[in-house]
Order: sequence, then C-alpha cells, then structure tokens
Amino acid sequence: MAKIKPRVKVPKKAEAGEIVTIKTLLAHPMESGQRKDKKTGEVIPQDIVNYFSASFNGETLFEVDVDPAVSTNPYIEFTLKVPESGTVSFLWKTDNDGDFEIEKKIKVG
Repeated sequence: MAKIKPRVKVPKKAEAGEIVTIKTLLAHPMESGQRKDKKTGEVIPQDIVNYFSASFNGETLFEVDVDPAVSTNPYIEFTLKVPESGTVSFLWKTDNDGDFEIEKKIKVG
C-alpha cells in the first residue's frame, strides 16, 4: 500500500477579513469493499476516509461524513474568512488506517 500523506494548501499570510481558499488532499486508496482481489478472489475490505474536519483556532469551520462513493485521493476545497492570526487544523478519519492530522498557521498583517 502506498504511504498515506495529507497535503494542505493554506496561505501563510492574509489581511483581517480576507477570504482565502483552503485546499486539502489525502493520498488514500478509498477501497469501497466491493472489489475482489484478482489473485485470491477474496473481497478487499472497505477502507475509506469516513470523516473530515477543519477548524480555526479550535472553532469548527467545515466537517463532512464521507461515503464509499468518493474517489481515490479525496480532494476537499473550501474558503475561510480570516478574522485573526491563528492555526487551521485538519483531521481525516479512516476505517483501517487510523487518523491523520495536520496544522497550518495563518498570520494576519
């Protein structure tokens, strides 16, 4: 299995009140649980990213429950109106691979 790595794009600086675009991508296979292994014929167990959330200075900005129909390497993009300097925190939860977290700082000025 490929290494699972979260990637996010958050601007390092913004003006107070500026609306910025946040982009995220988690390199994850998103196995639906409906395919069979070609060699053994056994069903490959479901392994999806089933939850994503983003917060700014501890306040939830965006959260979503993810279904098996989402494609490999789920990409999520949203906007944030930056009120002050702070930290954007991201969390992905998966069926079998555990949780993945990353934080990025935005400085207002």
